[in-house]
Amino acid sequence: MSVPTMQRETAFQVRSLFRSLLRQSSQFSNYNFREYARRRTLDAFREHQKETEDRRIQELIQDGLQNLRMMKRQTIISQFYQLDRLVVEGQKTGEQTGTEGNIVRQKDTGWD
Repeated sequence: MSVPTMQRETAFQVRSLFRSLLRQSSQFSNYNFREYARRRTLDAFREHQKETEDRRIQELIQDGLQNLRMMKRQTIISQFYQLDRLVVEGQKTGEQTGTEGNIVRQKDTGWD
């Protein structure tokens, strides 16, 4: 296997791992955990983006896969303990009509 082919496969693995970690971080039910996992993923990949040693890259990929398994387990557990949404999580809600997705009515999501 040539070096450029190996580098392309490694780059593909890293991109795939990055997307999987971000996708999994969005599955947390708690806003703080969601944002922490997202921020931690971005920071870790930025910190190691200049890494060139193949052995170190493989170690980092293995660490990332271990973190992904842990996040999958924790997102399932976090869905058992759902709390009320925070104010910063509030989004427009209501019926959407038309092709532009305009909101017809807005429902209050505060205390009942």
